[in-house]
Amino acid sequence: MKKIAVVLLVGLAVIVRAEETKPPVRLAVIGLAHDAVGDFIQRAQVRSDVQLVGIVETNPALVARYARLFNFNTNFFFPDLAALLAKTNAQAAAVFTSTFDHQRVVEACAARGMDVMLEKPLAVNLTQARAIAAAAEKNHIHVIVDYETAWYPAIQTAYTIVHEQRAIGDVRKIIVCAGNQGPKETGCSDEFLNWLTDPKLDGGGALIDFGCYGADLATWFMKGQRPISVFAVTQHFKPEIYPKVEDEATLVLAYPKAQAVIQASWNWPFDRRDLEVYGKTGYVLAPRMNLLRMQQAGTKESELDLPNSPVASPQTDDISYFAAVVRGEIQPSGMSSLEVNLIVTEILDAARESARTGKQV
Repeated sequence: MKKIAVVLLVGLAVIVRAEETKPPVRLAVIGLAHDAVGDFIQRAQVRSDVQLVGIVETNPALVARYARLFNFNTNFFFPDLAALLAKTNAQAAAVFTSTFDHQRVVEACAARGMDVMLEKPLAVNLTQARAIAAAAEKNHIHVIVDYETAWYPAIQTAYTIVHEQRAIGDVRKIIVCAGNQGPKETGCSDEFLNWLTDPKLDGGGALIDFGCYGADLATWFMKGQRPISVFAVTQHFKPEIYPKVEDEATLVLAYPKAQAVIQASWNWPFDRRDLEVYGKTGYVLAPRMNLLRMQQAGTKESELDLPNSPVASPQTDDISYFAAVVRGEIQPSGMSSLEVNLIVTEILDAARESARTGKQV
C-alpha cells in the first residue's frame, strides 16, 4: 500500500477566531442523564469562546455527582429552565437529557429565544422531530444535533473528495459500521442505561443509538436525498442484558442510483465509527477519525493521515461550531443540521417499522 507523505487538510476551513474581542457565548447545560455531558463540561470549562452559567437537573444523585466531579457550588444547579434564567443570562443550551425529553426542552428553550444543541439523535420518532422543527421555526431559533463523527477530519475530507473534487465519480454505495461492545459493557452509568435501554425514552436500542450515525452520514453524502425504501433486521444477541431493546441492527437504504448499508451494533469487539464510500471510478474509506484510504481506477490504494487542526474553527469541534451558530457567524448545515436530521429520524422510523413487520418500508 502506498503511503502518502504529504498531509492535506482539504475541506477544513481554518478560521482564526479573535476570541479576545468577542464575549463568550453564555451556555446552559440542560440534563445530566447522558454520560457525554461530563466530557462536554470538561472541554467547555477551558474554553474562552463559551461560558457555562448553570445546569438544569432534578436528579439529586446526578447533581451531587457532578458538583463533586467539577467542584461546582450547589447554587450552580437549577430545577428547571425558568429558575436558571431568573438567575443567569444564558443565551443557548446544550442538552443531555433522554432523547424523549428533547421535544420538551427545545420547546421551552425556543419560547425564550435560545439556540439549542442536542446530543444525538434528534428525537425518538418523526412526530417529535417535526414538533421540534416547528418550535424552532416559530421562534426563529437554531437547533443542531451533535454527532462526534461530524468533527472527524477523515470524514470531512472524504466528503470533499467525493463531492467537491468528484474524484471517485457518482456515489453508488455507502457502508457505515457504528457501535461498541454495548453500553453496559463499556461502563455507562446506571442513570444513562436506565433510559438508553428503554424503548420509550430512546426509541429503541442499537438501531437508534448507532443507526443514527449511519443515517446521518448517508443523508449527508447523498446530499439530502430521502431513500426510496428502507429495510431493516434487528436481533437480540444479549436479551439477558438488554431485554427491552435490540442490540443488533442492519439497515439497507435504497436510492434511485445508490445504496447505503448501516451496521449498528452493541456487539462489536471494540468501538467503531467507520465509513466507506464507493463511486463509479473509485472509493474512499475512513476507518478512523484521522485516517483516510483512497483508490481510483488505474491506481494503487493510497493512505492519508489527517492530524487534528491546531486552530479551532467551526469545523473542528462541537463547541466551536455551536458558538459560531449562536453568534450568527454561520448557518447550520451538513451532518448537524435540523434538515438532515429530520430525514435521519424518518429513516429510523421506517427501519423500526421494517424490523417489526419484516417488510421493506
